[in-house]
Amino acid sequence: MALKLFQANRKYELAGLISTVDEKTNRVPIHGVTAELLDRQAHAVNLPLTMVGIPQPCPNEVYEQRLTDAFRVADAGAIAFGDLFLSDVRAYREKFLERVGVEGIFPLWGRTTLDLAAEIINAGFKSIICSVDNRVLAESWLGKPFDDSFISSLPKGIDPCGENGEFHTFTWHGPNFLQPILLKTGKIQTEGTYRWIDLSASDN
Repeated sequence: MALKLFQANRKYELAGLISTVDEKTNRVPIHGVTAELLDRQAHAVNLPLTMVGIPQPCPNEVYEQRLTDAFRVADAGAIAFGDLFLSDVRAYREKFLERVGVEGIFPLWGRTTLDLAAEIINAGFKSIICSVDNRVLAESWLGKPFDDSFISSLPKGIDPCGENGEFHTFTWHGPNFLQPILLKTGKIQTEGTYRWIDLSASDN
């Protein structure tokens, strides 16, 4: 949704996408999404993708240096985030970006998350629950679609958009996709307090 809103903003020229991946596993940390699926997602929205390899665990200075290097290679003047309301996270991002001379943009900031979840679903975005924090959500939620039924079934206190890290999603289709990404689900894996489901592309 953040990408869709950013694409509608005529003030900026959208150059591409950026994501960090575990340099050993080639997966998004905590989410468990593979680099191959990130590539397919970027192709589906017709944008180039920069993947930044980071170690796990990753010290802040390493994370910031590798992102800074990626910004310079891309000659990026601004970067957009999907943050909603975690003010400490936004303050950290803005402080870091100010040091490297890159503008931070937050197109979803301050939206009511229940309303935003409904807006995402009603806009036609199709997502799957790929990761959960097992301290607050059982692994049985993995693989469920992010839809009205999922939102209405969430336990009390769980943010409808997972902004506190309760769950993460992978979007496989939407109004700005050229084509859907067909998925297969595999084994459930463990990463600290997180459980994630192995997702792969299906060509059938």
